Amino acid sequence: MNDFQVLAKGIALAGCAIGAGLALIAGIGPGIGEGNAVARACEAIGRQPECKGDVTSTLILGVALSETTGIYGFVTGLLLIFFAPGQFMKFLG
Repeated sequence: MNDFQVLAKGIALAGCAIGAGLALIAGIGPGIGEGNAVARACEAIGRQPECKGDVTSTLILGVALSETTGIYGFVTGLLLIFFAPGQFMKFLG
């Protein structure tokens, strides 16, 4: 194995690590968004308690949709940690 192959493998592994870190940061956004949604739902229910059912069902749908963004980032990070390095090492020889 020559110096170029060692350097290429190091760069590939570093890219996977950096990409995984950035992908896992994607969990911060949904957490903040869901917290804001719950806070606003509590305010709405506090102002008009008779709308509790409508607000709650809309809140659950919105939280479920926003949570998928965090799950996509988590799965991408896991793939970059466990799957991609092996594939790069096979490709680089």
